[in-house]
Amino acid sequence: MKVGFFQFRPLFGKPEQNCKKIVTALSDVDADLIVLPELALSGYYFKDKDETLTYAEDPDNSRNLDALSALAAQRNMHFVVGFSEKRGQQCYNSAALIGPNGIEHIYRKIHLFNEEKFCFDPGDIPFTVNEVNRMKIGIMICFDWAFPEAMRTLVAKGAQLICQPSNLVLTFCQETMLARSIENRVFIITANRYGEDKRPQGSLKFTGKSQLVAPGGALLHRAASQRDAVFITDINPVDADNKMITKHNDLFKDRRPEFYI
Repeated sequence: MKVGFFQFRPLFGKPEQNCKKIVTALSDVDADLIVLPELALSGYYFKDKDETLTYAEDPDNSRNLDALSALAAQRNMHFVVGFSEKRGQQCYNSAALIGPNGIEHIYRKIHLFNEEKFCFDPGDIPFTVNEVNRMKIGIMICFDWAFPEAMRTLVAKGAQLICQPSNLVLTFCQETMLARSIENRVFIITANRYGEDKRPQGSLKFTGKSQLVAPGGALLHRAASQRDAVFITDINPVDADNKMITKHNDLFKDRRPEFYI
């Protein structure tokens, strides 16, 4: 399976321009699955929920998501892309799994970070595993990394590859994903953005360093912190089915939930 990420700098409030950049960058890419950053179409640092809704996409009527679907059909590939999802007056920090036939699944961020709590409704869709060309993938978004239960739930449901669209501003996540991969013996793609959102309420600088981690915590590739990057590599998803950390320890069979909170 050919999998990877596209790291770039979304421009705040320029969804059509951001979508065009994605389509241009990936129009000749040969891959089964590409992961894009969190809120890749809109930019990140909204001041309130009204502004968030202004730049949100209705998945049932979105030229930008339709353009990504058309690219997926043209290239016979899948994308996981972060976007602001509008459902009536509800607005979610979401990620869509898009394939040749359109949107196959939407995940809504469960763990909202900092001021996101003033701009988005909390996610209401359970962690779900989907198949892409027989590879089982799970989706989590950015700050979900701080809750080990999120990834453990996806892996317990059979995920071989975790797709993590991100807009990281803290410096801990990339290294933490190495530990998460050791704990769960799973592939992880963290697709982060870089650059800065300068807004009236302040500014946020994003860390870049998108990466792909293999089961057992091996870092296959990490991008630079402040530049565009397309990275694609071959992986064997079944490597993630082996949960043995020693010859006598299976990370899932050895669990003792009766002692956990």
